[in-house]
Amino acid sequence: MRVENIILIGFILDLVFGDPRSLLHPVVVIGRVITFLEKILYKYKKIGGVILNLIVVGTTIGITYLISGYLEIIEIYLIYTIFATRSLALEGMKVFDILKKKDMQEKDIVRSIMETISENTVDGIISPLFFMTVGYLIAPNTPLGVALAMGYKAINTLDSMVGYKNEKYKDFGWFSARVDDVANVIPARLTGGLLIPVSAIFLGYDFKNSWKIFFRDRYNHASPNSAQSESAVAGALGVQFGGATSYFGKLKEKPTIGDKKKEFELKDIKRNIKLMYGSSILGMGIAYAVFRLI
Repeated sequence: MRVENIILIGFILDLVFGDPRSLLHPVVVIGRVITFLEKILYKYKKIGGVILNLIVVGTTIGITYLISGYLEIIEIYLIYTIFATRSLALEGMKVFDILKKKDMQEKDIVRSIMETISENTVDGIISPLFFMTVGYLIAPNTPLGVALAMGYKAINTLDSMVGYKNEKYKDFGWFSARVDDVANVIPARLTGGLLIPVSAIFLGYDFKNSWKIFFRDRYNHASPNSAQSESAVAGALGVQFGGATSYFGKLKEKPTIGDKKKEFELKDIKRNIKLMYGSSILGMGIAYAVFRLI
């Protein structure tokens, strides 16, 4: 089977069924390995964090490459587990349904979930697709694409588990946080500078303002990548992210992203999810076209 069709099948499976709930889910396994190794390596602080990252990412890529080479069905299943489009939409809709049932217009909650959806459009969808595409372009007759994409998932999982700037992880997690920043540099900019604004055109949102806010505010964040997608969404929907935010129980003032053309509304969550779907499908379409043309 052609590689673009293998990717497409995995992508469609995710759109239809969402994340498989299983203890054998690759990310669950990666998380358990990180927890186990952290207990052994934590005492070595920075060097321990480097070793943790190299072991987890290297092993993930190697094992994925080996097992994917046996059967295409394994390769398709792993690709299916890598994408998180439907799961991200379902999590957003859970919050939407709770607020709607209680007839609440909690602006801070709406803003927070929209920031999460915007940022995770990169982490959960476009970045894995990017590394998958690069891998298959480098070695089209091998499972390098799914191996690199799963390696990215390991990088992202490490960042989410140990890549914090708090007292516990500022030394042990610094390397994992930096690797995640580097891994997302290109995908984040593709998402914010291309996929979200173009999706806004088809959805009837303000695509001109999406590009405007992207180029103006895309570095208004402590992370070099988070505001890339957030700024494009903020511009497309006319909302403002950032500002006063609760972080681990402490009120923190963040730089603002976007112009406050209107207050947050409950239906903005659905608009954001549509942008996420649009960006995902557009990204998949571009990847598919690239493979068909070469």
